[in-house]
Amino acid sequence: MKILMYSTHEHERTYAEEWAKETGNQVTMEMVPLTKETVAMAKGYDGVSVQQTSRIDEEVYRALHELGIKQISTRTAGVDMFDLQAAAQNGITITNVAIYSPRAIAEMGVTHAMYLLRNIGRFNQRMDNDYDFRWSGDLIAKEIYTCTVGLIGAGHIGGATAQIYRALGARVIAFDRHPDPELAPYMEYVDFETVLKESDILSLHVPLLPSTEKMIDAAAIAMMKDNAILINMARGGLVDTQALIDALNSGRLGGAGLDTLADETTYFGKQVDAEEVPDDYHELEEMPNVVITPHVAFFTNVAVRNMVRISLDDVVAVIKGQRTKNIVK
Repeated sequence: MKILMYSTHEHERTYAEEWAKETGNQVTMEMVPLTKETVAMAKGYDGVSVQQTSRIDEEVYRALHELGIKQISTRTAGVDMFDLQAAAQNGITITNVAIYSPRAIAEMGVTHAMYLLRNIGRFNQRMDNDYDFRWSGDLIAKEIYTCTVGLIGAGHIGGATAQIYRALGARVIAFDRHPDPELAPYMEYVDFETVLKESDILSLHVPLLPSTEKMIDAAAIAMMKDNAILINMARGGLVDTQALIDALNSGRLGGAGLDTLADETTYFGKQVDAEEVPDDYHELEEMPNVVITPHVAFFTNVAVRNMVRISLDDVVAVIKGQRTKNIVK
């Protein structure tokens, strides 16, 4: 079976080559994303795998259908780059890798939170700019076991996040439309307003959908605790960026840990010129109480290996008409 991997990164190559050798399939790796300009590259292949956050246009699905391609397997958990209706209309099955390493993303979120909770960025700013090494009372920190951590979304990643915080002694509350009884030892389920009002640290773990876009807006922030910390390891579009900036500038929020931003697709994962980076990034990046990483919470050896192997396994399964739990509906 011939498979084309779009948006292949160097760190994925070893794992794809291992998989191809083990399974006897042919994998061609290209660096470009799947777009209307590159879709013709799939001619002669049985299936495709992608990894991108940029939107896949409707005409791409039609072109894949004409090439006889029946699936797209994304090496990500997120699927907001797809037009699922257009895919279905063209007989294309979408699969994702919903569980590749929830711990990877959970650990990054906790890392951001601990950095902010202990005011490390503010200490660094004073030391670097003013050679001020004093123990200033305005930078005294809370300890994590005294905090309430709120989760919006308690799926695989949210659940892993809850377990880490609970092990550190924090109280964990969560809002999720589909509570999982197995997570009861680690968290208490509450409603949306309660999780906003009671959290010292609010961590987002939901997909970007029309119903969740800008769910953390000025009104939501107004309900949050004074000096609360916002952590977003999910999708940038969940947060109204300007509302977040305003809340940080006013001191309403104590900090933000962001592995994703609403307009990240134009520069995350790339090396760009300074003028190509949006103003909101510059404004956030200059704040000592903000941590930004370029959508790399997933970026561990375990996660990358699993993403490649599961995605390629699903290509084969869909083409052969076999069952896979990763079909996106």
